[in-house]
Amino acid sequence: MRWIVRPGDGLTVGDVLLRAHADADAVRDGRVFVGRRRARAPEEPLRQGDVVEIASRRETPPAPQILLQKDDVVAVDKPAGMPTIGDHAGAAHALVAATANALGLDASRLHPTSRLDREVSGVVLFALTKVAADRLARARVEGLYERRYVALAALAPDPPKGVWDTPIGRASDPRRRVVNGRDAAPATTRYAVCERTAVAAALLAVAPVTGRTHQIRVHAAAGGAPLIGDRVYGGPMRVTLPGGRVLALRRIALHAARVVVPSERGAPLVALSPVPAELADLWSALGGNPAGWEVAASCVIE
Repeated sequence: MRWIVRPGDGLTVGDVLLRAHADADAVRDGRVFVGRRRARAPEEPLRQGDVVEIASRRETPPAPQILLQKDDVVAVDKPAGMPTIGDHAGAAHALVAATANALGLDASRLHPTSRLDREVSGVVLFALTKVAADRLARARVEGLYERRYVALAALAPDPPKGVWDTPIGRASDPRRRVVNGRDAAPATTRYAVCERTAVAAALLAVAPVTGRTHQIRVHAAAGGAPLIGDRVYGGPMRVTLPGGRVLALRRIALHAARVVVPSERGAPLVALSPVPAELADLWSALGGNPAGWEVAASCVIE
Protein backbone atom coordinates (compact mmCIF):
# COMPACT_ATOMS: atom_id res chain seq x y z
CA MET A 1 0.00 0.00 0.00
CA ARG A 2 1.25 3.51 -0.85
CA TRP A 3 0.04 6.50 1.16
CA ILE A 4 0.89 10.11 0.34
CA VAL A 5 0.64 12.23 3.48
CA ARG A 6 -2.02 14.96 3.21
CA PRO A 7 -3.33 17.54 5.63
CA GLY A 8 -5.25 15.79 8.39
CA ASP A 9 -3.45 12.46 8.05
CA GLY A 10 -1.50 13.00 11.25
CA LEU A 11 2.05 13.92 12.22
CA THR A 12 3.70 10.52 12.69
CA VAL A 13 4.15 7.15 11.02
CA GLY A 14 1.79 5.65 13.60
CA ASP A 15 -0.92 8.16 12.67
CA VAL A 16 -0.74 7.14 9.02
CA LEU A 17 -0.85 3.44 9.92
CA LEU A 18 -4.08 4.06 11.81
CA ARG A 19 -5.56 6.00 8.89
CA ALA A 20 -4.53 3.24 6.50
CA HIS A 21 -5.90 0.50 8.79
CA ALA A 22 -2.50 -1.22 8.61
CA ASP A 23 -1.59 -3.91 11.13
CA ALA A 24 0.17 -2.77 14.28
CA ASP A 25 3.27 -4.92 13.66
CA ALA A 26 4.17 -3.32 10.32
CA VAL A 27 6.88 -1.06 11.74
CA ARG A 28 8.34 -3.75 13.98
CA ASP A 29 8.48 -6.15 11.02
CA GLY A 30 10.32 -3.56 8.91
CA ARG A 31 7.50 -3.28 6.37
CA VAL A 32 7.06 0.50 6.48
CA PHE A 33 9.14 2.88 4.37
CA VAL A 34 9.06 6.68 4.20
CA GLY A 35 10.48 7.32 0.77
CA ARG A 36 13.54 5.05 0.55
CA ARG A 37 14.09 5.01 4.33
CA ARG A 38 12.78 2.22 6.53
CA ALA A 39 10.66 3.54 9.43
CA ARG A 40 12.09 2.49 12.81
CA ALA A 41 9.35 3.61 15.19
CA PRO A 42 5.66 4.67 15.04
CA GLU A 43 6.65 8.01 16.62
CA GLU A 44 8.78 9.07 13.65
CA PRO A 45 7.53 12.44 12.33
CA LEU A 46 6.11 12.92 8.85
CA ARG A 47 5.68 15.92 6.59
CA GLN A 48 2.95 16.69 4.10
CA GLY A 49 3.81 15.05 0.78
CA ASP A 50 5.86 12.23 2.28
CA VAL A 51 5.28 8.88 0.57
CA VAL A 52 4.68 6.06 3.02
CA GLU A 53 4.79 2.50 1.67
CA ILE A 54 3.32 -0.30 3.77
CA ALA A 55 4.03 -3.84 2.58
CA SER A 56 1.66 -6.69 3.35
CA ARG A 57 2.58 -9.23 5.98
CA ARG A 58 4.18 -12.35 4.54
CA GLU A 59 3.97 -15.86 5.89
CA THR A 60 6.76 -16.95 8.20
CA PRO A 61 9.25 -18.83 6.01
CA PRO A 62 10.11 -22.47 6.70
CA ALA A 63 13.24 -23.18 8.71
CA PRO A 64 16.27 -23.24 6.39
CA GLN A 65 18.64 -26.19 6.30
CA ILE A 66 21.72 -25.63 8.47
CA LEU A 67 24.68 -26.96 6.50
CA LEU A 68 27.42 -26.26 9.03
CA GLN A 69 27.86 -24.61 12.43
CA LYS A 70 31.37 -24.22 13.83
CA ASP A 71 33.74 -21.51 15.10
CA ASP A 72 30.80 -19.07 15.47
CA VAL A 73 30.06 -19.46 11.75
CA VAL A 74 26.77 -20.83 10.43
CA ALA A 75 26.29 -21.96 6.83
CA VAL A 76 22.69 -22.05 5.60
CA ASP A 77 21.12 -23.38 2.42
CA LYS A 78 19.05 -20.48 1.02
CA PRO A 79 16.17 -21.40 -1.29
CA ALA A 80 15.35 -19.32 -4.34
CA GLY A 81 12.58 -16.81 -3.71
CA MET A 82 13.78 -15.76 -0.25
CA PRO A 83 15.80 -12.56 0.30
CA THR A 84 18.96 -12.84 2.38
CA ILE A 85 18.10 -9.73 4.39
CA GLY A 86 14.94 -7.67 4.87
CA ASP A 87 13.50 -5.77 1.93
CA HIS A 88 10.50 -3.50 1.31
CA ALA A 89 8.22 -6.33 2.40
CA GLY A 90 9.89 -6.42 5.81
CA ALA A 91 12.43 -8.62 7.57
CA ALA A 92 10.36 -11.47 9.02
CA HIS A 93 10.37 -13.44 5.74
CA ALA A 94 14.12 -13.05 5.10
CA LEU A 95 16.82 -15.69 5.53
CA VAL A 96 18.32 -13.82 8.49
CA ALA A 97 15.08 -14.09 10.46
CA ALA A 98 14.43 -17.69 9.44
CA THR A 99 17.95 -18.71 10.46
CA ALA A 100 17.70 -16.88 13.77
CA ASN A 101 14.43 -18.67 14.51
CA ALA A 102 15.97 -22.04 13.64
CA LEU A 103 18.90 -21.40 15.99
CA GLY A 104 16.83 -19.83 18.75
CA LEU A 105 18.79 -16.58 18.54
CA ASP A 106 17.95 -12.91 18.15
CA ALA A 107 18.37 -11.88 14.51
CA SER A 108 20.71 -9.07 15.57
CA ARG A 109 23.34 -11.70 16.39
CA LEU A 110 23.58 -12.89 12.80
CA HIS A 111 26.00 -11.03 10.53
CA PRO A 112 25.66 -12.09 6.87
CA THR A 113 29.15 -12.34 5.34
CA SER A 114 27.75 -13.09 1.90
CA ARG A 115 24.45 -12.39 0.21
CA LEU A 116 22.53 -14.05 -2.57
CA ASP A 117 19.95 -12.35 -4.74
CA ARG A 118 16.35 -13.31 -4.01
CA GLU A 119 15.99 -15.70 -6.98
CA VAL A 120 19.40 -17.32 -6.45
CA SER A 121 19.90 -20.32 -4.17
CA GLY A 122 22.73 -21.89 -2.22
CA VAL A 123 25.21 -21.38 0.59
CA VAL A 124 25.09 -18.23 2.72
CA LEU A 125 27.46 -17.76 5.67
CA PHE A 126 26.54 -15.93 8.87
CA ALA A 127 28.98 -14.93 11.60
CA LEU A 128 27.60 -15.11 15.14
CA THR A 129 30.20 -12.83 16.73
CA LYS A 130 32.21 -9.77 15.73
CA VAL A 131 35.39 -11.83 16.01
CA ALA A 132 34.06 -14.35 13.49
CA ALA A 133 32.79 -11.56 11.20
CA ASP A 134 36.22 -9.90 11.27
CA ARG A 135 37.92 -13.23 10.55
CA LEU A 136 35.76 -13.81 7.47
CA ALA A 137 36.25 -10.20 6.34
CA ARG A 138 40.03 -10.75 6.48
CA ALA A 139 39.60 -13.97 4.53
CA ARG A 140 37.90 -12.00 1.75
CA VAL A 141 40.72 -9.46 1.62
CA GLU A 142 43.34 -12.22 1.59
CA GLY A 143 41.57 -14.21 -1.14
CA LEU A 144 40.73 -17.09 1.23
CA TYR A 145 36.92 -16.80 1.03
CA GLU A 146 36.27 -19.24 -1.82
CA ARG A 147 32.88 -19.32 -3.54
CA ARG A 148 31.86 -21.69 -6.31
CA TYR A 149 28.65 -21.21 -8.24
CA VAL A 150 27.06 -23.37 -10.90
CA ALA A 151 24.81 -21.82 -13.53
CA LEU A 152 22.82 -22.56 -16.66
CA ALA A 153 23.41 -20.07 -19.46
CA ALA A 154 21.26 -19.66 -22.54
CA LEU A 155 24.42 -19.61 -24.67
CA ALA A 156 27.98 -20.71 -24.07
CA PRO A 157 30.48 -17.86 -23.64
CA ASP A 158 33.38 -17.48 -26.05
CA PRO A 159 36.06 -18.38 -25.06
CA PRO A 160 34.70 -21.33 -23.07
CA LYS A 161 37.07 -20.66 -20.18
CA GLY A 162 38.44 -17.40 -18.93
CA VAL A 163 38.01 -14.33 -16.77
CA TRP A 164 35.39 -11.59 -16.95
CA ASP A 165 37.00 -8.49 -15.48
CA THR A 166 35.03 -5.51 -16.72
CA PRO A 167 34.25 -3.02 -13.92
CA ILE A 168 30.63 -2.95 -12.73
CA GLY A 169 28.70 0.16 -11.78
CA ARG A 170 25.19 1.50 -11.38
CA ALA A 171 22.68 1.58 -14.22
CA SER A 172 20.09 4.30 -14.75
CA ASP A 173 17.65 2.04 -12.90
CA PRO A 174 19.00 2.02 -9.32
CA ARG A 175 17.96 -1.62 -8.91
CA ARG A 176 20.27 -2.74 -11.70
CA ARG A 177 24.00 -2.84 -12.41
CA VAL A 178 25.89 -2.60 -15.70
CA VAL A 179 29.44 -3.02 -16.91
CA ASN A 180 31.31 0.29 -16.91
CA GLY A 181 28.32 1.94 -15.25
CA ARG A 182 28.26 4.94 -12.95
CA ASP A 183 30.76 4.71 -10.07
CA ALA A 184 32.09 1.48 -11.58
CA ALA A 185 34.29 -0.65 -9.32
CA PRO A 186 36.75 -3.40 -10.29
CA ALA A 187 35.08 -6.80 -10.67
CA THR A 188 36.59 -10.18 -11.51
CA THR A 189 34.79 -13.45 -12.24
CA ARG A 190 36.45 -16.68 -13.35
CA TYR A 191 34.32 -19.09 -15.37
CA ALA A 192 34.43 -22.30 -17.37
CA VAL A 193 31.97 -24.14 -19.59
CA CYS A 194 31.58 -27.67 -18.24
CA GLU A 195 29.12 -28.95 -20.83
CA ARG A 196 26.94 -27.76 -23.73
CA THR A 197 23.71 -29.17 -25.09
CA ALA A 198 22.20 -29.41 -28.55
CA VAL A 199 19.93 -26.43 -27.80
CA ALA A 200 22.99 -24.23 -27.11
CA ALA A 201 22.49 -24.08 -23.33
CA ALA A 202 25.63 -24.39 -21.24
CA LEU A 203 26.47 -25.55 -17.72
CA LEU A 204 28.95 -23.11 -16.19
CA ALA A 205 31.31 -23.27 -13.23
CA VAL A 206 31.75 -19.76 -11.84
CA ALA A 207 34.11 -18.38 -9.20
CA PRO A 208 33.71 -14.69 -8.34
CA VAL A 209 36.89 -13.10 -7.03
CA THR A 210 35.21 -9.84 -6.03
CA GLY A 211 31.70 -9.37 -4.68
CA ARG A 212 29.84 -6.66 -6.58
CA THR A 213 26.06 -6.54 -6.62
CA HIS A 214 24.68 -8.90 -9.30
CA GLN A 215 28.28 -9.52 -10.40
CA ILE A 216 27.93 -12.98 -11.95
CA ARG A 217 24.65 -12.10 -13.64
CA VAL A 218 26.03 -8.87 -15.13
CA HIS A 219 29.32 -10.41 -16.25
CA ALA A 220 27.61 -13.45 -17.80
CA ALA A 221 25.20 -11.26 -19.76
CA ALA A 222 27.99 -8.96 -20.95
CA GLY A 223 30.02 -12.04 -21.90
CA GLY A 224 27.28 -13.29 -24.22
CA ALA A 225 26.01 -15.95 -21.81
CA PRO A 226 22.88 -14.59 -20.08
CA LEU A 227 21.57 -16.92 -17.40
CA ILE A 228 18.33 -18.77 -17.95
CA GLY A 229 15.57 -17.21 -15.84
CA ASP A 230 17.37 -13.88 -15.44
CA ARG A 231 14.89 -11.56 -17.13
CA VAL A 232 16.57 -8.43 -15.71
CA TYR A 233 19.82 -9.09 -17.57
CA GLY A 234 18.47 -10.54 -20.78
CA GLY A 235 18.16 -14.20 -19.89
CA PRO A 236 15.23 -16.18 -21.35
CA MET A 237 12.42 -17.25 -19.04
CA ARG A 238 11.57 -20.15 -21.39
CA VAL A 239 13.61 -22.54 -23.49
CA THR A 240 12.12 -24.34 -26.51
CA LEU A 241 13.38 -27.85 -27.26
CA PRO A 242 13.79 -29.12 -30.85
CA GLY A 243 10.52 -31.09 -30.59
CA GLY A 244 8.60 -27.94 -29.64
CA ARG A 245 8.32 -28.56 -25.91
CA VAL A 246 8.66 -25.35 -23.92
CA LEU A 247 10.45 -25.33 -20.57
CA ALA A 248 9.94 -22.47 -18.13
CA LEU A 249 11.95 -21.47 -15.06
CA ARG A 250 10.57 -19.20 -12.34
CA ARG A 251 13.96 -18.38 -10.81
CA ILE A 252 17.49 -17.53 -11.93
CA ALA A 253 19.56 -20.57 -12.91
CA LEU A 254 22.38 -19.68 -10.52
CA HIS A 255 23.31 -21.66 -7.41
CA ALA A 256 26.04 -21.17 -4.79
CA ALA A 257 27.18 -24.78 -4.50
CA ARG A 258 30.27 -24.45 -2.31
CA VAL A 259 31.86 -22.00 0.09
CA VAL A 260 35.25 -22.58 1.74
CA VAL A 261 36.65 -20.31 4.47
CA PRO A 262 39.43 -20.59 7.05
CA SER A 263 38.61 -22.08 10.44
CA GLU A 264 40.00 -20.89 13.76
CA ARG A 265 42.48 -23.76 13.58
CA GLY A 266 43.05 -26.78 11.39
CA ALA A 267 41.22 -27.64 8.20
CA PRO A 268 39.08 -24.98 6.52
CA LEU A 269 35.31 -24.88 6.87
CA VAL A 270 33.57 -26.31 3.79
CA ALA A 271 29.84 -25.80 3.19
CA LEU A 272 28.18 -27.67 0.32
CA SER A 273 24.68 -27.18 -1.07
CA PRO A 274 23.13 -29.74 -3.43
CA VAL A 275 21.75 -28.49 -6.72
CA PRO A 276 17.99 -27.78 -6.38
CA ALA A 277 15.66 -30.17 -8.15
CA GLU A 278 14.26 -27.51 -10.50
CA LEU A 279 17.73 -26.81 -11.90
CA ALA A 280 18.70 -30.48 -12.13
CA ASP A 281 15.42 -31.29 -13.90
CA LEU A 282 15.83 -28.41 -16.34
CA TRP A 283 19.37 -29.45 -17.24
CA SER A 284 18.31 -33.05 -17.82
CA ALA A 285 15.39 -31.92 -19.99
CA LEU A 286 17.82 -29.83 -22.03
CA GLY A 287 19.84 -32.97 -22.70
CA GLY A 288 22.55 -32.33 -20.15
CA ASN A 289 24.46 -34.97 -18.23
CA PRO A 290 23.38 -35.06 -14.55
CA ALA A 291 26.99 -35.80 -13.56
CA GLY A 292 27.99 -32.42 -14.93
CA TRP A 293 26.81 -30.67 -11.75
CA GLU A 294 29.46 -32.36 -9.61
CA VAL A 295 32.12 -31.45 -12.15
CA ALA A 296 30.98 -27.81 -12.21
CA ALA A 297 30.98 -27.61 -8.42
CA SER A 298 34.51 -28.98 -8.02
CA CYS A 299 36.55 -28.43 -11.19
CA VAL A 300 39.59 -26.13 -11.17
CA ILE A 301 39.05 -22.92 -13.14
CA GLU A 302 42.03 -20.85 -12.01
